[in-house]
Order: sequence, then structure tokens, then C-alpha cells
Amino acid sequence: MTHLKWLPMLALGGSLALSAHAADSNKVLRVSISAPETGFDPGKVNDVYSIGVIENIFEPLLKYDYLARPLKIKPNTVEAMPEISPDGTVYTVRVKPGIYFADDPVFKGKKRELTAADYAYSFKRYADPVVNSPVSNMMTDWIVGLEEAGKRASKRGKFDYDSPIPGIQVLDRYTLRLTLKKPNYIFNYTLAAKQFGAVSREVIEAYRKDTMSHPVGTGPFMLKEWKQGNKIVLAANPNYRKVVFDGEPGDNPEDQKIAKALAGKTLPVVGRVEIRVIEEEQPRWLSFLNRQLDWVVLPKSAVKTALHINEAGETELSPALVKRGIQHSRTQALDVTYAYFNMLDPVVGGYSKDKIALRRAIALAYPVQKEVIPLYYANQAVPMKGFVTQGMPGSSPGFNGQMPYDPALGNALLDQFGYKIGPDGYRTLPDGKPLQIIQATQPSALDKILNQIWQKAFDSLHIRVQFKVAKWNENLKSAYAHKLQMWSLGGTASMPDGDDSMVELWSKSIESGSNLPAFSRPEFDRAFEASRLLPVGPEREAKFEQMNRVVAAYQPVVLGVTRMYNELTQPYVIGFKRHPISSIGGFWRYVDVNRN
Repeated sequence: MTHLKWLPMLALGGSLALSAHAADSNKVLRVSISAPETGFDPGKVNDVYSIGVIENIFEPLLKYDYLARPLKIKPNTVEAMPEISPDGTVYTVRVKPGIYFADDPVFKGKKRELTAADYAYSFKRYADPVVNSPVSNMMTDWIVGLEEAGKRASKRGKFDYDSPIPGIQVLDRYTLRLTLKKPNYIFNYTLAAKQFGAVSREVIEAYRKDTMSHPVGTGPFMLKEWKQGNKIVLAANPNYRKVVFDGEPGDNPEDQKIAKALAGKTLPVVGRVEIRVIEEEQPRWLSFLNRQLDWVVLPKSAVKTALHINEAGETELSPALVKRGIQHSRTQALDVTYAYFNMLDPVVGGYSKDKIALRRAIALAYPVQKEVIPLYYANQAVPMKGFVTQGMPGSSPGFNGQMPYDPALGNALLDQFGYKIGPDGYRTLPDGKPLQIIQATQPSALDKILNQIWQKAFDSLHIRVQFKVAKWNENLKSAYAHKLQMWSLGGTASMPDGDDSMVELWSKSIESGSNLPAFSRPEFDRAFEASRLLPVGPEREAKFEQMNRVVAAYQPVVLGVTRMYNELTQPYVIGFKRHPISSIGGFWRYVDVNRN
């Protein structure tokens, strides 16, 4: 009740504080992304480019420390970490009073405070069929009554946001209680995930026809300008509360240096972030060299000139770039790359032996170590061994599902299962009909390199392939609808646990679209669902290995690589560090830009 009594004063304090700790509008951070974003409604997207913007506009209940390694979760918009019941099924959090949404005409000139009801509404949206969230089951599979509410909405044609849901209780203005169907040992990761920031019901209802372009959150930035597929501009949110840098460095001297440089600074440090969509590597690299960009992921084509291996075998920046004061950061990402087959497709999909043989033959012809890593990733990647990034809980360190490069064995498999080579030199399906693979791709020069590798792989198997070119965000939309036959892409972890990857092959993720291959095997589902009831440990690891073996048996994907990120910043950028969970936007609020 103390907080409710003091609400008017807190509101006044928040308003007065705007000029006291506003970001420096003269400081502009200029970055680029390599593919078009899809939009900024956190309930509707799950691509890394959109999420990079979303994580700077909306705020989840919890957050990751910027510097702490191993990773550490902290309170974000709540006063303390969740109170968890002894049986692990009830989470109670108290939202900090005095947090405000960015101004919007919907609020009619009044400051709009964040409350527990905003999170309750936001979490309910993940069950709303109209929202059709690709990550819906991260909420609906756990919160009591949420999945049932979604099913009722499907029947009635409308989600009833005012109807009580047993697992979501607003106890008072600031207190939220979530009740889970079963214990979830990693639910704090969900509460810290970038997709689960709070939206305002008034804003969503006012802009219901175009929520993707009207993001209004409580985060450090707000959307100032958006030309889809071209340019995004974020401006510091003047309503953002006072947040002072609190990163906790370990023993790493570089992290300690960052902590010292940012100590006492109020976030966000810069007043504006300009994001350009530059799909081609060369202009992106030239823009950085010409100081038109402040940060860049080193393009593959520039690796040979920008990096070299020193006498100790370590990767270093070239002397020419060191002389210019360019700063280099090299980290192994928590990500996965793969090519997936649409299991609903009549040519490459299905679970019969001849279909498995076709997919396995294609995997055997894909030269991950021989060509993909040196030519496409400039040797800045390591092969994946399973569907979970190595080193993460659930990665099954004793298992290797990466197919060896053996096109001869692939041809033998195809011969055995009736894929005959015709007079034209190409194979037919076992029923004699033409066989052609249609692989989705993008128009960039780098994508053309990958296409050439795939072309050689299919040629080695005597299989026709057609590359269907579209923008990346258009391909993603088609992939969610299961309209692509085959596509290569990657994904970065939204939590430091293998559940994050395996959920994308769970049959209950097909409807939302996040299970892009539409893979569905009962034995996989049983192992996945059992893993969710176990704490991290040997028994849970065994379930993940079972899942990996099922994936290897049916080959819904061709495993790719985990990437090494070489990121460069200009000499005047202070405080950059890649966070393994945050997306491309994870550092925007932290870094300082001092061009003077």
C-alpha cells in the first residue's frame, strides 16, 4: 500500500527526472543489419533483426547482466527476483512503481505507468489466435488455463482478455502471480526472453490493424522512424526511468575495462540509434571503413585482409586496422545454422524409408567442412554435432549427428531406394516422376556462394535443383506457413538452454510456425516433454541425446555450423561486448560514442 499512496509523488518524480538523466541526443550510434526486419510487435515476430529493435523498446520482467560470465539473470522491471513456491509452480513478482511507457497519443497526454496488469495482458496475447505468435507455446504450454483460453478463442473467433485465467493473477496494481501446470526449472529464462516485454492494451487495441509499426514500450528507446527494409531510427525514450550501468565483470581484464569506462553512466548513453539495412557485404564493409557505421560484423569476404593468425595461433586484427584504432571482438555464438526440409512436402517430406533416404543423401553430399566453412564462413565457424549449440545444457557432448561428406554413399542410397538416373543424367522419384528440389534463397552475393555449394552437392547426386529467390523476411513468412520446400537459415539462442532449440522440432510448435520443418515424431515429443520436467543433469541430458538421435534418424534438417563472430567497432565506441543471449541490439543502450 505504501507504493499506492505515493503514486502521485512518484509520477511527479518520474516526470521531473526526464531532463535530469536524459541521454545525450548528440550521441548517435550507427549500425547495420544484413537482412530486412519484419516488424516490432513482440507477440508476432521471432527473427533476430526485429528482435534486436524490440529488445530496446519493450522490457521483460527479468534481464541478463551485460558483462557477467557465466550468465546472470537480474530483476529488470521488478523489485526482486521472482518468489517461487517450493514445488516450483507458482511465480510471484512485484513490478517496480514509477516505470512509464513512452508517450503516445493513445495516452491522451497523461503519463502511463507500467503495472502488473500490463504483463498479464501481454502474456495472454500469446494464446490469442489473431496474434498467432511463433513462440506461443513458451507461455501456453506452461501457464494454467492459457492454452484452453486460446482454444476457446479459436471456436468463438475472439479472445476474451477480460475473462479470468487461473494461471495469471493480478494480485494488486504491481503484483503478478503466474501458476504453472508443472515445475519448470528454466522459467526464469522465459521471463527474461526478449519476446516477453510488456505492451499496453490501449496501444494494441488502438493500432490493432498495424501493431507491427506502432511499438510503444517502457524500454530505453522508442521508434522514431521506420522505412521497412531500408532504415530504422530509435530515439532515447524520455520517459525511461533512471538506470545506471551495473554490469558485473568477472576476471576478464577487457570486461573490467568496460565496467570502469561505463561506471556511473545513465542508460541509454547515446540519444539515437540509426540502423540501416545493408544486405550486401561489400557496401556494409566499405561503410564501416569510411566511418559511416560505428559497428560491423566482419564480412566473410574481408576476413583474409582484416585478420591474421599470430605466432601463438591466436586470431588478431591486421596491423593496418590496429593502426587506425579499430577494435576487435571475437566470440563463439550460441547459435545454430541448418537447412531444413518441409516434412509436409510430397517430394522431400514424409517418414517413409525412400523419403528418409533422399534427405540423408542430400546431407551426405553437403560439404560442411570441405567447402561451407572455408568458402562461406571464411573458416570462422565450427561444425554442429547436434541440434543444440555445443557447451549449452542439452548439447549432448557425446553425440555427433553431423553427416560425413560422402556423396558416393548418398548416390548408393538413392540407387537402393529407386531414384533412378534417366537418359538426361538426372534422377527421378521412385514412381518415375521428375525429381526437382526447390530451395529458397536470397539475392545477396554471399547467398550466391552458398547456392553454388548446394548446386555442386545436388549435381553430385544427379538431382535437379532450382533456387527460388526472395527477400529474407519474405522467405521467413513463407516458412512460417510451411510453403517452402527447403531453406537454409540460422538461429541465435534466446536462452542458455537446449530447450530453446528443441522446442522448434516439437510437434506442438507446428501450428505456430516455429517448427519450420513441421517435424512430428511421437518418440521425439515424449523425450522433449520428459526433459521439461527434469532439472539440469545427466537424466535430462539423456533425453536430449534421445531427441538428437531421433532427428538424425529422420533427417528433417541438414546440420550446419556454429558461427564465430568477429565484430569491429570504431576507436570512439566505448563499452562494446557481445552478449550471447541478446541479439544484435543487445549493446545499443550500453555503449558510449565519443567522436570528439
